[in-house]
Amino acid sequence: MAETFTAMFEHFTWKSALLVYEDDKQERNCYFTLEGVFHLMADFNIKVYPFFPEDRLDTDDILQSIYDTEVVIMCMGADKIREIMLAAHRRRLTNGSYMFFNVELFNASSYGNGSWRRGDKYDSDARQAYASLNTVTLLRTVKPEFENFSMEMKKSTEETGLHDCRDCGSVNMFVEGFHDAMMLYSIALHEAMKSGYSKKNGTAITSRMWNRTFEGIAGQVSMDDNGDRNGDFSLMSMTNVEEGTYEVVANYFGVNGTFQMLPAFNTDHFTLKGRHKAHAEMPEKSCGLGVSALTGVIVGAVLGTAMLIAFYFFRKNYRITIERRAHSEEGDTRKHRQLREDSIRSNFSAA
Repeated sequence: MAETFTAMFEHFTWKSALLVYEDDKQERNCYFTLEGVFHLMADFNIKVYPFFPEDRLDTDDILQSIYDTEVVIMCMGADKIREIMLAAHRRRLTNGSYMFFNVELFNASSYGNGSWRRGDKYDSDARQAYASLNTVTLLRTVKPEFENFSMEMKKSTEETGLHDCRDCGSVNMFVEGFHDAMMLYSIALHEAMKSGYSKKNGTAITSRMWNRTFEGIAGQVSMDDNGDRNGDFSLMSMTNVEEGTYEVVANYFGVNGTFQMLPAFNTDHFTLKGRHKAHAEMPEKSCGLGVSALTGVIVGAVLGTAMLIAFYFFRKNYRITIERRAHSEEGDTRKHRQLREDSIRSNFSAA
């Protein structure tokens, strides 16, 4: 999860985020999920806003903490996410100036799966607010095998009598993970025994689980050389605001740290607007340079015209001054010449 958000921040040049999460002090699912995000993204400006289930959700205080950030990452119950998004929409914070993300844990609606509909008077506002809410969840698959697996799990759950199970229609990530773990163990056990090792040789079996890739029930499963599974995640957004429907717009693959942009992906949707324009993608910066160049040409033309006009009046005034000085000097010359001639005549007469 943390690697997914880090890759997104680097791709879209986001700089800051607020992590808002519900800490139940028991299983602490949201705490441990966002803890990884906080530590891995230490180079970014990250703030945290925790609250407890028994606390009153202070949306005003949460929104006040949003103003000096760019991205809001939330992990909490679905109803509380809806409450925050409605409050943000009323304050006009869902106009593209901020990015809102919801971390969906376990493919369960109890942690917010992008469902805005409650059948109340706020549904219309919630649908518009959720148009700005993106969901990061486990890799979503359309494999027929996974659909069959989901139906079998749902049938098994119903047979146990858990009719009040809220998320029985979805396959929990633990169920999916347990299935793939059993597959991985079976593959490693088969290879170990085929090589002459006993089924009791745990070292030989586990070593064959490391650094390998195989096809799981929901898609490709990749294990690193330390025996940890590389996480694959999906990014979901509302692609039809009128209907309020979500779909996967991009996938992140942990084995090589790459994004797969799907046809439904919209770059504008993930570009910050308004006061965050300086952090937009590079093409936006080139537009800014174009505007600056045009402004420079206009200012240069105006200054050039002003200089020509100033030179014209300066030249005109200078010519008038020269002509006046020439006339003055000419008059003085005549005057001096006349005085000199009178002086000469006077001297001659005296002689």
